[in-house]
Amino acid sequence: MATTTAALAPPSTSTSSLLLLRRLPSAAAAARCLGRLPRRARLRTARHVALTSDVSSSEDVAAEEAAVAPKIGKRVRVTAPVRVYHVMKAPDLDVKGMEGVVKQYVGVWKGKRITANFPFKVEFHLSVEGQPKQVRFFVHLREDEFEFIDE
Repeated sequence: MATTTAALAPPSTSTSSLLLLRRLPSAAAAARCLGRLPRRARLRTARHVALTSDVSSSEDVAAEEAAVAPKIGKRVRVTAPVRVYHVMKAPDLDVKGMEGVVKQYVGVWKGKRITANFPFKVEFHLSVEGQPKQVRFFVHLREDEFEFIDE
């Protein structure tokens, strides 16, 4: 059995200057230990992937994209209490009542339906004290968390 020796340096808090030696098994030895999956398990895995890889038809996806297309670019107001923490200039920001623009629908990606929990990407602008320009940030929302503003 072939082995490889690796030297590991001690942590910086240690005053010891000794190197730790560790024996690592070669790739061939690891493959012998693990072995292959039985034939039945490989077939079951292949069938599962084949059945679940594409569950949406192109007509359904096209209809969904057509239904959502008029909503892109519309102004919206957030109606649900949603807190976001990813805006560096305003941590722990509640976006309820803020107005923004729907920029993208992310429920369909590369012609396939994906399971996006918050499929609408909405852009907001926020004025912050001491900042000459407004801070721009995006929030992903569900359709029931905002309402369209008539202009």
